[in-house]
Amino acid sequence: MGLKKVWKFKEKGEDADVNHLMDVLGVVRPIANLLVQRNITTLEQAKSFFRPSINSLHDPFLMKDMAKAVERITTAIKNDEKILVYGDYDVDGTSAVALVYSFLSKLTTHIDFYIPNRYSEGYGISFKGIDFAAEHNFKLVITLDCGIKATEKILYGKEKGVDFIIGDHHHPGDTLPEAYAVLNPKRRDCLYPYKELSGCGVGFKLVQGLAHKLNIPFEDIKHYLDLVTISIAADVVPITGENRVMAFHGLDRINKNPRPGIEAALRSGGIKRRPESLAKVDYNFTKYITISDLVFVVGPRVNAAGRIDTGKNSVLLLLSQTLEESESLANIINDFNNERKSFDKLAFEDALSKLNSSPELQKKKTTVLFDPQWHKGVVGIVASRLIEHYYKPTIIFTESNGLLTGSARSVKDFDLYQAVEACSHLIEHFGGHKFAAGLSIKPENFDAFCQEFERLASESLTDEMMIPEIEIDDAINFSEIVPKFIRLLKQFAPFGPGNMSPIFITENVYDTGYSRPIGENHVKLNITQPDFKGAGFDAIAFGFGHLFQQIHDEQLPFKVCYHIEENEWNGKVTVQLNVKDIVIDEASDS
Repeated sequence: MGLKKVWKFKEKGEDADVNHLMDVLGVVRPIANLLVQRNITTLEQAKSFFRPSINSLHDPFLMKDMAKAVERITTAIKNDEKILVYGDYDVDGTSAVALVYSFLSKLTTHIDFYIPNRYSEGYGISFKGIDFAAEHNFKLVITLDCGIKATEKILYGKEKGVDFIIGDHHHPGDTLPEAYAVLNPKRRDCLYPYKELSGCGVGFKLVQGLAHKLNIPFEDIKHYLDLVTISIAADVVPITGENRVMAFHGLDRINKNPRPGIEAALRSGGIKRRPESLAKVDYNFTKYITISDLVFVVGPRVNAAGRIDTGKNSVLLLLSQTLEESESLANIINDFNNERKSFDKLAFEDALSKLNSSPELQKKKTTVLFDPQWHKGVVGIVASRLIEHYYKPTIIFTESNGLLTGSARSVKDFDLYQAVEACSHLIEHFGGHKFAAGLSIKPENFDAFCQEFERLASESLTDEMMIPEIEIDDAINFSEIVPKFIRLLKQFAPFGPGNMSPIFITENVYDTGYSRPIGENHVKLNITQPDFKGAGFDAIAFGFGHLFQQIHDEQLPFKVCYHIEENEWNGKVTVQLNVKDIVIDEASDS
């Protein structure tokens, strides 16, 4: 049946602002309202939003320690010192390594990269990785997407004669590591104007700083924004401010002329790119690569290598120079992704069974489960999927190197990082942010951790917070969904946190008679309204098969909330409504 959801309307824009934009832009009220809801109230702001300028990127030297980092790297290049680019094994880390390594390898041959093994080394900087650097005479290590809490390991590296430049975007602890330079916009003493960069985004700012120092034109590094964009998509950072600018231009690159590795990953997921840009796209429902394609196709494949084997393969894929080489690597990684899906399915079904069979677990405000047989590479995915069934802060643990290693995911308005940090006396190490975290604990602390985490959640989680919300942007009728409306709506992309794809509600909706059930519990709808003159709209409703009889057979009217998207089938692209929720009209239930 799925979780019951609360529909919450976003606050409407001020009439004066909405009317002004309708006038100066010549747009209908729903479009103007969407802009005002995003704090866009003037013609100039609208122009900047619809066409983000690369010139609006911030000066990289506004970031604390950037000048020191750039100076140290240029000195290393000048003196032929060996440089090691070190990154985490997920999409953000591997894309950041590919970016910085690719740039530096054009300046020096004394360079290599290192991705820690998820199973033998764990997340972030490892003693094994530092030993590798020291044994192979790397005098400088640049870490990306990790290192902000590695105080002990950085001291170990210093004893070995290794300098570290840390590039990270996770929340720092109370004490920063004693590295040569620490690049992190979330540093308390960092005045960088935009705080929400991905790890790869921090890597790009480092490259931007180096390019400025070495008089390399920005046009020569702009193509790296495709890597930043896949990191923004996969790491679920806000697509606002500087991230929006980089994602906009990165998507433009991916659509026009992507690097072979991204093209191969898309193809392995069944997506064939068309050579058109986001900025100059034919808006008559022409398909182009979106953030969603990167999230659901490219991201899982790049991630899969690190989850199942080694993230080094992901870096090699992103560095590959030919489509032939890329497709060979993409096929290997695709096999890893299929294997990951198998592990994911088994662990999820097992975890869901544990919950469904335990009334005691169901009564709690948190879900914390452990099984030594679950694959370490999928526990985060399992946590996310469980929240779709039991909307609670969730942590899934498995066993790794004598510790219980877990991935945590949160619900709206519950600060997961803060709660985990409050349990730090029971934790060996942890890191993350408000909605996702990773942690490791000793087996003997598991029960105490579960109790403390549940206590903290119970103190702050209200019953309302335990019900998932759907935020509705506006109410419209089907007659308003015309080509110009969709053309303008598409210009709100790229979509993501901070700029989500708008959700609309339409009332008094009926089945045309052409709807049909598909899959286990899904419906392919064709729906209309009584006064709508056109053909019915196609809609896909995942998880709503249980309502098919009322909608189709009994012809009951209903309310529906949805995204407007494109669906491509046999080379034909049409408008499709992606249904988020359905409510059968109450008057029809009596």
